[in-house]
Amino acid sequence: MDFLGFVEQLVDWVWGTPLIVIVLGSGVFFTLVSGCFQFRNGGYIFKNTVGRIFSGKVEDGPGAVFWMWMAGIFGQLIKMVEVTLAVHYRTVLDDGQSTYGGPTYYIQRGLGQERGWHGLAKVLSGLFLIGFLICYFFTIQNYTVAEAVAGVFDVNLLVVSFVFLVLLYASIWGGIRGLGKIAIAVVPFMCLFYIGGALIVILKDTAAIPHTFRLIFESAFTGTAAVGGFAGAAFAKMISVGMARAVYSNEAGWGSSPMIHASARVNHPVKQGIMGIFEVFMDTLVICSVTAIMIINSGEWSSGLDGATLTLSAFSKGVGSLGTVVLIVGIFLFGLTTSTGLFAQFETLLTYVVGPHSKNLDKVLKLNKYVYPLPGFLLVL
Repeated sequence: MDFLGFVEQLVDWVWGTPLIVIVLGSGVFFTLVSGCFQFRNGGYIFKNTVGRIFSGKVEDGPGAVFWMWMAGIFGQLIKMVEVTLAVHYRTVLDDGQSTYGGPTYYIQRGLGQERGWHGLAKVLSGLFLIGFLICYFFTIQNYTVAEAVAGVFDVNLLVVSFVFLVLLYASIWGGIRGLGKIAIAVVPFMCLFYIGGALIVILKDTAAIPHTFRLIFESAFTGTAAVGGFAGAAFAKMISVGMARAVYSNEAGWGSSPMIHASARVNHPVKQGIMGIFEVFMDTLVICSVTAIMIINSGEWSSGLDGATLTLSAFSKGVGSLGTVVLIVGIFLFGLTTSTGLFAQFETLLTYVVGPHSKNLDKVLKLNKYVYPLPGFLLVL
């Protein structure tokens, strides 16, 4: 077996049964022991997430959507738990203001220091560090943005990728100081615009909606036959793809988001934890769902397209070329702000590895600023 074949088998195994057991199993466990918190406290969650905000991939088969929903429903509690733990066990730096937290911190303090399971804590922290740092070299934000922009405007992929590279450097070096403010203003608008456009596509063919949902539920348990440019997928593939879509988009169980949440100024960990519930709900059960239904309802799922191109093709049916251009601008900004957020997460991990009080920390973090944007561009190249 060649190396590529080995990697493909490893991916199929990791994103197969282990993922299903861990994600659904943990989600169901936390849901039961919390007394179905996400269902009982819907009003409180929305009041303290949406209220606070305003006061201050589907091509692998329709049946995957159902399993994406399952992962999203139970993933809400996984996200709440890991965010709550990150805030509870976070570390305050010497300046008394900056805080760092995340899986490595709450594993070390919760399991290691409090429970005395130092060996297990080291193993789990090490596994997380290795797994997450792999993403440092295999990041796809640059490629996703470049593919979408180049496809719509018919420009060279590398040109778009290079522009993204330059702007990312400017962002992390402080050259675009207002990027955070721009994101705060633009992201809610773009989410509403995208959801609105997707609903227009769906409602343009209301007669197909019952067939879309029937296809989702039937395919979830039987698989999908080959249709058009679509090769077909078996039942097991539906589950693994649906779970992978959910986990990759909402990051429940990834340990990435808690590193950002740990810096929040909040007087109780659970208050920040419910933000995690809302993230999963909005990302998977709203945005990913309307995307999936839009693609299936429009018939584009069997067109042979994939990735961002597939979504844009379906979206353009409802809002036309002008609307697609607006969406592309949003995708570019989403990609840029997401990459900036990932930079902050890697900085958190590097701080943990080097030590928050190490005299070499500043040098390591500065080197990270030079290196971080490069792998994404090299991947496109």
